Amino acid sequence: MTAISLTVNGRRHAAEVEPRTHLADFLREDLLLTGTHLGCEHGVCGACTLMVDGRPVRSCLTFAATCDGAEVQTVEGFGEDPLMTRLRGAFSRHHALQCGFCTPGMLTTAYDIVCRLPEADEARIREELAGNLCRCTGYAGIVAAIADVLADPTPASLQPRERPALRSKDDGEPSTAPVKAPARTAETSFATSLPIPERIDGGVSLERRLALDIAPDRLWALLQDFESVVGCLPGAALETPSGSPDAPVTGSFTVAIGPMRANFRGRALVAYDDARRSGRVRGAGGDPVSRSQGEGEMRFAVEAGQQQKKSVLVVALVYRLKGPLSQFGRPAIVADVVDRLLARFADNLAALAEGRGLVHAAPMSGFGLLYQTMSKSMRTLLAKLRG
Repeated sequence: MTAISLTVNGRRHAAEVEPRTHLADFLREDLLLTGTHLGCEHGVCGACTLMVDGRPVRSCLTFAATCDGAEVQTVEGFGEDPLMTRLRGAFSRHHALQCGFCTPGMLTTAYDIVCRLPEADEARIREELAGNLCRCTGYAGIVAAIADVLADPTPASLQPRERPALRSKDDGEPSTAPVKAPARTAETSFATSLPIPERIDGGVSLERRLALDIAPDRLWALLQDFESVVGCLPGAALETPSGSPDAPVTGSFTVAIGPMRANFRGRALVAYDDARRSGRVRGAGGDPVSRSQGEGEMRFAVEAGQQQKKSVLVVALVYRLKGPLSQFGRPAIVADVVDRLLARFADNLAALAEGRGLVHAAPMSGFGLLYQTMSKSMRTLLAKLRG
């Protein structure tokens, strides 16, 4: 059991929980706050969305133990909050709810949209709502309700704040000093504690060949500038470059999921073979909120293209995921995501070779990619049926 102390809807609660207990289960079963609804329990539907330290969180993927010292606000806790009062009224006027099962999470996401994106138009509202699924309304009323409130927003009383550093087993009381980026003590500790595998047995493998309008020598020179290469991958960031060939680098990879961010942090070892114009990256990391973990290895090589000043980048990937986010690691989904990610990477790499700015900079949308993957599969199936 793990002892935790957290503030829920303004009241302090101390409890002992199993490390595997998710925040949603703790709230519903221990505190009897059943306004937080559980749908898919895989972080996909968004019904369980609530606020932790002023930010929207999937409570079905968040362990209660990681919320020690946090301020949690469920749908019951907004009370007479002026912004939530206006949102509830707008949802009613615009018929933005029917069965009501998705509504607590939808209202929480709507609250975040109005606070964070006061200039959002209809397209941006729909994009931000992509992480909250509704089986009843068709979303038109929900979008109209949020747009109504955005037309004349009320300042929100709930503001995001920095989390205090989490207590380790060797420490006494938790620190009250906020953890400032980019240090993020608890997150970095979790990421760097995962061992870098020498090899991955039983992982999922895939290989891709990427044709580029870059001469082989020029491409190889670009790939050896690892920091610039990482910058070409949307959502990736190199935080601590390697000080020597044998020392690991520390970095992160972010995927946007509606208004939330899944942020994998970890370490990797990078090696180059100039004679063969090839290299290898192997590493491990995790998302500190969901406690999901991943390990992978990428081998790459530069080959001459069929035409002069053209080349082919061969990428072979093997990976393994564990934890609540592993359902997004299914081979068919990952293969399509990798294809789309590599296409954006190629655009950025070409821009880098020409001395231009990045074409794609924002993290990729996980639900957007999932929707595109499903649409592609449906189109393929329909084409086969017609044939």
